[in-house]
Amino acid sequence: MSKNLYVGNLPWSATEEDVRAAFEAFGEVTSVKLIEDRETGRPRGFGFVEMDDNGAHDAIEALDGKDFGGRNLKVNEAKAREERPRW
Repeated sequence: MSKNLYVGNLPWSATEEDVRAAFEAFGEVTSVKLIEDRETGRPRGFGFVEMDDNGAHDAIEALDGKDFGGRNLKVNEAKAREERPRW
């Protein structure tokens, strides 16, 4: 079973490879998705990492609040996306 983790406060320069490398130290990473602005294509400073349960727990413990490229990461279990009205 795998868990989806929210990773916030990423530096704009972070790549999916950088994030994958940081999380692979704790377990098997299934996917990494960094979110970009729809209009500009620029990074929004957060993303999601899907990885095995045990590794996810260890990654949260080890990386939440830790420096990554000059910024303190926010790492926790991702919550289900709420439906928002389309404007």
